[in-house]
Amino acid sequence: MGEVDPAFIQEPEHRPKVSPTEAEGIPVIDLSPIIHNTVEDQSEIEGLVREIRSACKEWGFFQVINHGVPLSLRQRIEEASRKFFAQSLEDKKKVSGSETNAAGYYDTEHTKNVRDWKEVFDFLAKEPTLVPVSSDEDDDRLAEWTNKSPEYPPNFRVVIQEYIQEVEKLAYKLLELIALSLGLEAKRFDEFFIKDQTSFIRINHYPPCPYPHLALGVGRHKDDGALTILAQDEVGGLEVKRKTDQEWVRVKPTPNAYIINVGDIIQVWSNDAYESVEHRAMVNSEKERFSIPFFFNPAHDAEIKPLEELINEQNPAKYRPYKWGKFLIHIKNTNFKKQNVENLQIYHYKLA
Repeated sequence: MGEVDPAFIQEPEHRPKVSPTEAEGIPVIDLSPIIHNTVEDQSEIEGLVREIRSACKEWGFFQVINHGVPLSLRQRIEEASRKFFAQSLEDKKKVSGSETNAAGYYDTEHTKNVRDWKEVFDFLAKEPTLVPVSSDEDDDRLAEWTNKSPEYPPNFRVVIQEYIQEVEKLAYKLLELIALSLGLEAKRFDEFFIKDQTSFIRINHYPPCPYPHLALGVGRHKDDGALTILAQDEVGGLEVKRKTDQEWVRVKPTPNAYIINVGDIIQVWSNDAYESVEHRAMVNSEKERFSIPFFFNPAHDAEIKPLEELINEQNPAKYRPYKWGKFLIHIKNTNFKKQNVENLQIYHYKLA
């Protein structure tokens, strides 16, 4: 990725139009009461729930500290990731993903997202992961996605699996807090994830970019799934579109913290009480950058629609139901090849 292909040059409307400020306003939430079982009274949980509710409504993003994921494990996966991406392109492509199996290595040559200045390695939380063969509603066939196992570093697969186990524990605890913040039972969302979830981890590597004004690490987007748990290094680069004024705001790295954002699925489940917010990643002209998001996604056969407890005559359902697996496959297919139709988004399911 040393030379900039003309395809990397952004269209004018995608170039940053503002100088983002540091996002001091993005809430930092201390999870120690529920992680370390130090709750002395119910008011501590209620306080956490209020913080979560405020963060989800006002930002759609927040950071968590004292989250329970061992720092030593995070350091191990970061070290192993650096070793993996330091290999030759030929070696990395030995574990490339494909249209029929999403796990593995990708660079921008693999997809139509040519303006993203990065390379990634995707690893599934559950193996095999069951997904529909196609996005056709009448096609009931299922495929099995399986993980690739890089030869180097030799312990890469084991480290990733251990890391996923710990981050998944955090994801369930966050879902409980989000459920409580919506007035639901704490375990309300578990049924969508207990069996056949389609979650995965993505390890992003952003090489130094000689033309940072012409490319983005990741273009502006919203996350399609339920919840994203992001580890970013000290270089930083994540920017969030602030809901109050639609300005881009940079998220200042907080040591050992995780950045959390609600995805489109929670927006639909909550019937727009919480919103999935646009974000992007900027590149750096001098330093390489690593980030590791965990995308917590339900089972392929989960029907996504506003939860019955949250709708009534005064607040009717704002979305028609859709199958998560069909939606996921449509997105994956359009990532690989240019379609003659608009990329599917949740607003296509919005009711008048």
